[in-house]
Amino acid sequence: MFKAPFYSNGRIGRIEYILSILIFLGGDLICNVTLGSPSKNGAYAVILIVLWVFMLMQGAKRCHDIGNSGWWQLIPFYFIWLMIAKGDEGENEYGDPQ
Repeated sequence: MFKAPFYSNGRIGRIEYILSILIFLGGDLICNVTLGSPSKNGAYAVILIVLWVFMLMQGAKRCHDIGNSGWWQLIPFYFIWLMIAKGDEGENEYGDPQ
């Protein structure tokens, strides 16, 4: 689980994707409470960028698991489908399932 979280290659399942969302939201909440607004605190802005990159890479891997390009995650509310859709069984063009 969480093998190479900052790379978009490979596939991840629903559970890892949902955990990634929770990590993103938890990290954002902790930073917001402790550091204040990202527009007023540069450290929060940097952490937020890292969290967004993490989430985009995990989203791309989840898209790969259902046989789509990572660009599909840019469709509004597509993340909901990523949380509920079953991944492709067996190997697809993005590799073996986890």
